Amino acid sequence: MRRWAEFVLRHRKAVVAFWGLVLVAGIALAGRTTDRLTIDFSLPGQPGTVTAHRIEHAFGSGGDTNPYLVTVTLPAGQTVTGHETDVGRAFTAVGTAVPGVRVIDEANTGDKAFRTKDDRTAYALVFYRFNPSPHQKLLTDPIRVAAQKAVPAGVAIGVTGEDTLASGGDNGGGPGVLGETLLGAVGALAVLAFVFASFLALLPLLVAAVSILATFVMLLPLTYATDVSFIVQFLVALIGLGVAIDYSLLFVTRWREERDHGRDNHDAVVVAMERAGHAVVFSGVTVAIGLLALVVLPVPFMRSMGYGGALIPLASVLTTLTLTPAILGGIGPKVDWPKIRHEDRASRFWSRWTAAVVRRRWIAAATALAALFALVGVFLGIKIGLASSESLAKSGPAYESLQTLERGGVPTGALTPMEVLVRTDQARTTAAQLARIDGVSSVLVPSGPAGNRGGQSIVVVIPDHETVNSKSVGVVKRVKNATGQLPGVIGVAGIGAAQIDFMHAVYGNFPLMLTIIALLTYVLLVRAFRSLLLPLKAVVLNLISLAATLGLMVIFWQDGHGSNAVFGIAATGAITFWIPLMVFAFLFGLSMDYEVFILSRIREEYDTGRSTDAAVIEGIGRTGRLVTSAALILFLAFAALASGPGTDLKTLATGLGIGILLDATIVRMLLVPSLVSLFGPWNWHLPGWAARLLRVAPSYPHPEPAKSGPGQPAG
Repeated sequence: MRRWAEFVLRHRKAVVAFWGLVLVAGIALAGRTTDRLTIDFSLPGQPGTVTAHRIEHAFGSGGDTNPYLVTVTLPAGQTVTGHETDVGRAFTAVGTAVPGVRVIDEANTGDKAFRTKDDRTAYALVFYRFNPSPHQKLLTDPIRVAAQKAVPAGVAIGVTGEDTLASGGDNGGGPGVLGETLLGAVGALAVLAFVFASFLALLPLLVAAVSILATFVMLLPLTYATDVSFIVQFLVALIGLGVAIDYSLLFVTRWREERDHGRDNHDAVVVAMERAGHAVVFSGVTVAIGLLALVVLPVPFMRSMGYGGALIPLASVLTTLTLTPAILGGIGPKVDWPKIRHEDRASRFWSRWTAAVVRRRWIAAATALAALFALVGVFLGIKIGLASSESLAKSGPAYESLQTLERGGVPTGALTPMEVLVRTDQARTTAAQLARIDGVSSVLVPSGPAGNRGGQSIVVVIPDHETVNSKSVGVVKRVKNATGQLPGVIGVAGIGAAQIDFMHAVYGNFPLMLTIIALLTYVLLVRAFRSLLLPLKAVVLNLISLAATLGLMVIFWQDGHGSNAVFGIAATGAITFWIPLMVFAFLFGLSMDYEVFILSRIREEYDTGRSTDAAVIEGIGRTGRLVTSAALILFLAFAALASGPGTDLKTLATGLGIGILLDATIVRMLLVPSLVSLFGPWNWHLPGWAARLLRVAPSYPHPEPAKSGPGQPAG
């Protein structure tokens, strides 16, 4: 690290010029990168996806999309009976005017299940072809316009469905990636201004801007090699903002500390690189490990988030360890004005806090663990699936149309129908068998091209309730089991089938992913801390903290104790199936950042001859404000992400934000100091055989004085 610092300082003008070019390239190419991102949650090789692709290939629509529900409501005093021609004309117009859709209604099924019980409203299922472009607009407006033109004045047309409800019924919403990033940056600047109390607060923001744009540049070639999920753009912008600022904040804070200790600017940069830079490297690698572990999952969109997400810490580490020292080595002292805050001694607040925790280490550890395990207990009641329709929208045309159908006795299962692909000669027989299954409301066999092509037919199964979580998806399992015994059945598709496949393919491989992350992180941290016990504690605490975070998500979102108050969104009833894995992958590395920051400094203080307790107090006294500020900056970035459209994005953002705050407070500022103090000399053991394997110096505890006071240094 010293040699690297000297190299950067010798070539600092070239380093700044290089990143200037990257900045320009990023501005020019970021838009092209985001245009190439895709929306694709398919699971290649899984039964539901295979059937969905067959349906899409044969019929041109449906398979892996939830249909739109188009409603035709007649004026008061009129009923569908007697106006079947007008109603049928509306649905026919949709099929004619909107390309690539397949309409299933009473006209081609002969089933009165498409009417409400008051006979005033009829509806149709409109299956459409999936478009992977994140810029694809909803078909809500074209469908509504086509149907409205075909009916007399006074007839009300509505369009609803899972996608329409999730978007609030429009094609936009939220401030967009750039707006969210600017919101996060404003919040981060406020925190940095408090931390530095000088113009130096602008430096981490500059580094973050370069890092984010560099990530988009690196991401562009990846989009040509494989499909990359549109979610990555939000992660790059917001998590990239937080991580790059955190790393730069750590580096600049250490540089200021060394300057306040009397070092000249050159030496201060070098020491900051040796100490803070070392921690940044290990933190970045830890974050990357958590994300790259996603590539073991047999799901393309999760793998793409692993590849794309791993670029975030890579870019953050590169910019922090090159651009930051290059700028500090040149104009750092001039920018650090007016210098109101000094770093020549540890924070008195955090030193007093840690001393109190160390004195009452047993109470502190027991209290923190009790709180975490209580949340872990809540986590055990998690339901994996999708947000219920009740939580997707509480107003707007799509919500009103759904309310009309529900009041009319139409089951919410119409939002998530199953499509059973069968041989045409077995369609009626299959439908009759499936209609007997518990939880099935109706079974529809469309006539004509809407349900029959090339010797294959689609039997549409409407469940009693929408199949959006691990409990309500039971009817899908029963349908799949029944079709396995019926001749001529090719497969079952639909969102419920996709959930079952996801649970099998992804969560079935989760133990492997967890093992890879835990082992790689443990080995990395053993090398970083030169200890066998400290890394084990770090990994175990991280896993407990993550389970507790998911417990808070159950309370906040699944049970609605928070989502309604903060976002006006009702209880989701379940956590979207891919979100727990994303929260785990990102938080495992991000929260480990703070562990690395704190324990690296505690290790450094212990190596100067301090006792374990004194090292803990001094280490957290030096890093407490830093970790709290870094966590707050990341939290503000996630709060900005939560301002985006869609319940899923809000759920992911709040999960990450809650996890960061939980980890930076209960875990890092209460549990870590108490446990390190309790472990005492055992923290510092790294036997010679392990040290030789990892190519580091062995470590053994040095003699410590009797604990006359927890804040007294050794000898």
